[in-house]
Amino acid sequence: MTQTRAALRPTVLTALLAALLSVLLAPAPASAASLQEVTGFGSNPGALKMYRYVPDGLPAGRPVVVALHGCTQNAAGYASGTGWTALADRWGFSVVLPQQQSGNNLSQCFNWFDPADIGRGQGEAASVAQMVDRQLADVSGDPSRVYVTGLSAGGGMTAVMMAAYPEKFAAGGVVAGLPYGCAQAAGTAYVCMFVGATQTPAQWGDRVRAARPGYTGPWPALTVFQGTADYTVRPANMTALVDQWTNVHGADRTADVADTVAGYPHRVYRDPTGNAVVETYSLTGMGHGQPVDPGSGDAQCGAAGAYFLDVNLCAAYRLGKAWQLG
Repeated sequence: MTQTRAALRPTVLTALLAALLSVLLAPAPASAASLQEVTGFGSNPGALKMYRYVPDGLPAGRPVVVALHGCTQNAAGYASGTGWTALADRWGFSVVLPQQQSGNNLSQCFNWFDPADIGRGQGEAASVAQMVDRQLADVSGDPSRVYVTGLSAGGGMTAVMMAAYPEKFAAGGVVAGLPYGCAQAAGTAYVCMFVGATQTPAQWGDRVRAARPGYTGPWPALTVFQGTADYTVRPANMTALVDQWTNVHGADRTADVADTVAGYPHRVYRDPTGNAVVETYSLTGMGHGQPVDPGSGDAQCGAAGAYFLDVNLCAAYRLGKAWQLG
């Protein structure tokens, strides 16, 4: 038996070496897409950072989604936690991820409340608009299919972009966010967040129209996700968003669709021509955060974590379907 083992040993060693060499010499697998920082995208008056995610082999003419993180978050965490990058791979679109810097805001919140950052052609709003232009040029994206969404302060900045640059966005998705001009209407950002501002629908609409003087449309459609137990951004802000954007679109405040999605109240408001212009999801019992539904099912996406709340509904998926991304 000893002699047999000795006789076999060179053969075994030869086989092991051959296997090792085949692994070492095999061509490296194609690298998966990853988040990339983009510099020199414009004058960048808001001093933001630009990141983007472009799936490998993305053809020209595909949509672009701008995704704005919440306070204390960053582009990379928001990209993966929301599920947007996974959906980009599945459905074929690119994602622009602006990132706030602590020099602008110590909590890394986008400054949705600062007049210097929410006007057309200035501050953070202009920086995000420049990112859109750069992305469309670099990936030959479809300028008629650009969308913007964000959580909390990113949701507030989403409303800013829809108001100040309506020609750039087909639709927006505000998650636990605030209407445009809310801080000015409430007196301070904190009153707006914790209480809400008192304005008529026409007054709310006027704030949007004043952000883009002379613009006659089309205006972006709006989808809102709001937790009923959110004590950071009160549900009154979703009501104000509905008032604001139904007024902008010339729609009434009576929902044309009132049903449930994943067990949650869901409403759709249509304009006089029948187009869905405002849509809301009221997440019963949900606190402050981005709705996600981790898993491998078709309607599932995202990962649970701080401010990523597993409520069996993924906001990114619902937005993607509303925007016909996939």
